[in-house]
Amino acid sequence: MSRLAAARRRTVAGHGPDDGRMLLEPLPPASPRPWELLRFPPARAARLAAFNGWVGPALVTLLAGVLRFGYLGSPRAVVSDETYYAKDAWSLLRYGYEGTWSAGADADLLASPQHIDLSSAPEFIAHPPVGKWMIALGEAMFGLTPFGWRFVPALLGTLSVLMLCRIGRRLLRSTAWGCLAGLLLTLDGLHFVMSRTALLDIVLMFWVLAAFGCLLIDRDAFRTRLATGGDQEAWRPWRLAAGVCLGLACGSKWSGVCSLAVFCLLTVLWDVGTFRAAGLRRPWRFALRREALPAFASLVPVALATYVASWTGWLLAHGGYGRDWATGQDLSGAGLLGTWVPGPLLSLIHYHEEMWGFHVTLSAVCGARGCAREVPALGTPLLWWTALIALGYLLHRLLLRRDWRAGAVLAAVAAGYLPWLLYQGRTLFSFYTVEFVPFLCLAVAMLLADLGAVRAVGAPGALGSPGALGALGALGSRRAVRLVAVGVLVLAVAADFAWFLPLYTGQAESTTAWESRIWFDSWI
Repeated sequence: MSRLAAARRRTVAGHGPDDGRMLLEPLPPASPRPWELLRFPPARAARLAAFNGWVGPALVTLLAGVLRFGYLGSPRAVVSDETYYAKDAWSLLRYGYEGTWSAGADADLLASPQHIDLSSAPEFIAHPPVGKWMIALGEAMFGLTPFGWRFVPALLGTLSVLMLCRIGRRLLRSTAWGCLAGLLLTLDGLHFVMSRTALLDIVLMFWVLAAFGCLLIDRDAFRTRLATGGDQEAWRPWRLAAGVCLGLACGSKWSGVCSLAVFCLLTVLWDVGTFRAAGLRRPWRFALRREALPAFASLVPVALATYVASWTGWLLAHGGYGRDWATGQDLSGAGLLGTWVPGPLLSLIHYHEEMWGFHVTLSAVCGARGCAREVPALGTPLLWWTALIALGYLLHRLLLRRDWRAGAVLAAVAAGYLPWLLYQGRTLFSFYTVEFVPFLCLAVAMLLADLGAVRAVGAPGALGSPGALGALGALGSRRAVRLVAVGVLVLAVAADFAWFLPLYTGQAESTTAWESRIWFDSWI
């Protein structure tokens, strides 16, 4: 019998810390009350209650979709870095690599009739191709138009709201608070703008969030299998899925590598907590010996393979920039690398060296192709200011209560933000922060959930914990006051989002109206 099985036997026998409840962390039972209010018979309402975990998220997602797809082709312009990615995406469809566009291509694309002046001459690009391939899917369906190149970003932005509702539900053990996290993301201005613009950052955000969700499902599935006596050695497909998602994130922008590193550590830490709850006396040693290598193998090699596969178009075509660099090169000094690695892969490695040199020295804000300011990448101010308080609160919970939920959210935010502090010498853009906006919304939702439940999420009697339903009836007016405060804050965030909506959608306004929405000079 393995040490883990023996520890579980001691746990179930009552000699461990719990009889399985610490491992399972179940959701509270779904309430049929909403369906009864819709006049469904009690028996049918009880059956429909099983769908509560999807109905709420679906409604929030519907709102997000209406906002993001409404007038998606407006402004009819090439906004900001759409001048790069929308055209590069079309080039990928045609050649499999990024070709060269004429100097006046932006105006030609918007002209009637449209003129596409694209040549097969290769052009140096600074980012890997996954995000551009995804933008290209919309262009393949709807043409090289503003709606076409913004379709997939809007779709990913909408689906990310659904994912966050479900992730929040699983993390906070409450459908209501998970839906609140998704609603906050729906009402964030930065996420809204990036969902309606053909840039790579929304694609990066989507795959990072998807990877986090996969690892969260893997954590719960592993704990359930352990608690119920299932096969402890079975493979963990959700961790492999997270590796694929992280490879796609890195294939969108290289900053996804930071999330890959942090999530590798995070999944091992979660396993340590699992083994501790299972009754192992040395969970750290056991987790590092048993799970560290499988976790690494499930994430890093899978992500690397996915990343390399994303360059298939460039590898198969012979016209891409630097594609045939290795041909005719003297590789005698490269050792085994020059002997065993195929020429196209050597060319890809060299290409990445050039891309890296570009990124670490980037200083120009507006390039020769031009840029625009009419749609600012600005988060909803009240939401972001609240998020700062929420992050401080989560740090408190992590340090003083060792709350794994707080640690997970903080780790995801750190992976998206802290690495940029190392590159203060190059130009940084505010829209880079969209990568961790969903986790800011989770932080605020967790803060509000603890406020609304009076007791902290995860504590006995907290909303979302197994004993919550019996505790809520005793909270009385105190809880009512706190829930009203939560509601007022959410309504204030919604009003703040509505106030800035004309800026987010690029509507023409008077100078006075525009200036009334620019509260700080740094927003310009």
